[in-house]
Amino acid sequence: MNMKLLLTLLFASLTLVVAKAQETGDIIIRNGTVLTITNGTLENTDVLIRDGKISKIGTDLKAPNGAKEYDATGKFVMPGIIDAHSHIGIDAVNEATSPVTAEVFTGDALDPLDVSIYRALAGGVTISHALHGSANAIGGESETIKHRYGTVNPSDLAMEGAPRTIKFALGENPTRVHGGGSNIVPRTRMGVEAVFRNAFSEGREYMEAWDEYNANKDKKGYTGIAPEYNRRLETIADILRGDIIIHCHSYRADEIYMLMQVCKDFGVKKLVFQHVNEGFKVAPELAEFGAMASVFSDWWAYKFEVYYSTAYNAAILTRNGVVTSINSDSGELIRHLYHEAAKTLKYGDLSEEEALKLITINPAKQLGIDDRVGSLEEGKDGDVAVFSAHPLSIYAIPELTVVDGIVRFDRENDPADMRIYPDPEEDIEVILSHEHRSDRCMQDTEFLFQQ
Repeated sequence: MNMKLLLTLLFASLTLVVAKAQETGDIIIRNGTVLTITNGTLENTDVLIRDGKISKIGTDLKAPNGAKEYDATGKFVMPGIIDAHSHIGIDAVNEATSPVTAEVFTGDALDPLDVSIYRALAGGVTISHALHGSANAIGGESETIKHRYGTVNPSDLAMEGAPRTIKFALGENPTRVHGGGSNIVPRTRMGVEAVFRNAFSEGREYMEAWDEYNANKDKKGYTGIAPEYNRRLETIADILRGDIIIHCHSYRADEIYMLMQVCKDFGVKKLVFQHVNEGFKVAPELAEFGAMASVFSDWWAYKFEVYYSTAYNAAILTRNGVVTSINSDSGELIRHLYHEAAKTLKYGDLSEEEALKLITINPAKQLGIDDRVGSLEEGKDGDVAVFSAHPLSIYAIPELTVVDGIVRFDRENDPADMRIYPDPEEDIEVILSHEHRSDRCMQDTEFLFQQ
């Protein structure tokens, strides 16, 4: 009897957790410096979120009954940060069994309990792109996720209505995994191009066969039969139809240019390059094609094909009219994307607004969700981050992160409070003393044992 009661209570608690992840909320954030991204900076302004959507931005707004209130006086309010290249929350990253695995989907392998999601929230990040890995020339479809940490249901992470995306890869990764590892195409960079052209050709034939069947199946006297369904070719056909956005792992300028030529030949227009370390060499060509670029701020030289790059890459791409974002590709760096964006003020002299666009509206455009997120505008999703100082300041601390109007991270009520920020009134000598560090260490140790 006691066991039955225990199981009942456990099921009820899990149901409540799932329900919380699915709900939307009401909250008003008052008196902050609001960085709208698209409509300038608003001082001493309120942001009202109702039913998970931004209802009103203005001064002295009236909050509905039951809405949470947060005083942002002296703080900065911005759209939730978006990471266009991440692998957090994925239980399996690579299906490295074939150069083409367009039939798989990272959304089938989401782990809602991955603590990296919570840590991303602690850095003001509300959305990330759960990308398939780069082992394959054509990998699997990827999932755009909202950081609704606190659910046990993987499907609750998926951003409803977000466009489909797929992972491609150039260079060493597919040639090493397949040519080097299995002695099959592609072993070389020209082999990678051949894989793309062959897959697109097969996908086009498949699409045309289905189009012919669908156009004639209801006509009197038609005796044709439906083509055999193939999930891999169906996905590639959807790329050719323009229903899926390609996100391609890339480093070298020659290969970036190659894929643009392949896409032109097959009429593919939706193309985002990831990493794009040598994108600055072909920035005008990227802009002419309409391709976008999601880059590292200053990562390179970690393997030979990434030997040559520059911290000015994001600025050069931006100045050439390429929609550019800065990503993390890391469960750690995702917490610091506001720091990564700030580097472009030094390396390229971007304006504060341009720098913030690199982690808000621009990655939203790359994921096809800029009509819903990426800026603070009435009618958009209630995804907001509040910082103690301007988010491009090295002294800024994320204080509050809201997803769909629900507070998902609150530094003041963080259950895993590991902060080491000293009281500004404390003497600096005391802060640096052995005694102070020992006390902090003891607190941290006690916390770890409690877990």
